[in-house]
Amino acid sequence: MKMILSVIIGLVVVAALSWKIYSCCVWDKTFAKSDKVDVKKVSFHNRYGIKLVGDLYLPKNLGKEKVPAIAVSGPFGAVKEQASGLYAMNMAEKGFIALAFDPSYTGESCGKPRNVASPDINTEDFSAAVDYLSTLPEVNANKIGIIGICGFGGFALNAAAMDTRIKATVTSTMYDMSRVNANGYFDAMDAKARYELREQLNAQRTQDYKDGTYAKAPGLPEKLSGNEPQFVQDYYGYYKTKRGFHKRSINSNGNWNMTSSLSFINMPILSYAGEIKTPVLMLHGEKAHSRYFSEDAFKKLQGKNKELMIIKGANHVDLYDNMEKIPFDKIESFFKQNLQ
Repeated sequence: MKMILSVIIGLVVVAALSWKIYSCCVWDKTFAKSDKVDVKKVSFHNRYGIKLVGDLYLPKNLGKEKVPAIAVSGPFGAVKEQASGLYAMNMAEKGFIALAFDPSYTGESCGKPRNVASPDINTEDFSAAVDYLSTLPEVNANKIGIIGICGFGGFALNAAAMDTRIKATVTSTMYDMSRVNANGYFDAMDAKARYELREQLNAQRTQDYKDGTYAKAPGLPEKLSGNEPQFVQDYYGYYKTKRGFHKRSINSNGNWNMTSSLSFINMPILSYAGEIKTPVLMLHGEKAHSRYFSEDAFKKLQGKNKELMIIKGANHVDLYDNMEKIPFDKIESFFKQNLQ
């Protein structure tokens, strides 16, 4: 009997180890793997003690010399297996070490409750990625940049204003999450409407506490009626189809915590964007509904080492994965020039 039990336990252990190896090796991204890079799963923690999980993309031709590194995150509600991983992989193909990571409370990263966003903690997540990259023996700690996509474009600018270790910043199809939560799209929400929103969200806080659960915010529809705004249809075309669906993505397969909006309403993330001394490249689609976020944020930036590039014919989600629209050569030259 003991022998049988030992055999069973042994088989279970072998199966568990085999699954661990298998799960590490399975390509679970929404884009094809490059044969020019190696990828490994990594983890690190932010200063709030939250464990973050990322994919580290390494050029296969790495030599002994330390190289520049780039941390990538976004879009808001996405995971590292989507757009941020695509950006990181392409940067690794061009010779950089690149880290695509899941923000706190989302994807494979830790933090409870799940599906929560925070102007402070999500900015801190970028600095935590810089912490981690700075310790890698292959990385030149004085040559670290960041890329923020969609809502994490705003967090990237906020991080660049705070963290002097960040030597260059790229934002792609940027959202200002504070502005859109406080003012609505195109600043259509006035003070009266904003107060009513606060009342609703704080009433929800009370109910959440009573229930011991967190109400979900509305997400993308499971099916389109055809009457949705074009940008909702664009989001659906990325997150809800084979093009970009991922089971761990909030926008693909979940909902945000409804009361996440409260902190954004009162905490504008771009307050000190005008004090960023390091180079910034902002990319946005000509036809993106969100274009005004980048144009207005760019006006806050000071100095001659700032650039806004409008991509002809591109909408908001084209800069998630459209290889004909994302100017990777421009991003490469920007980082190579400014991470010297």
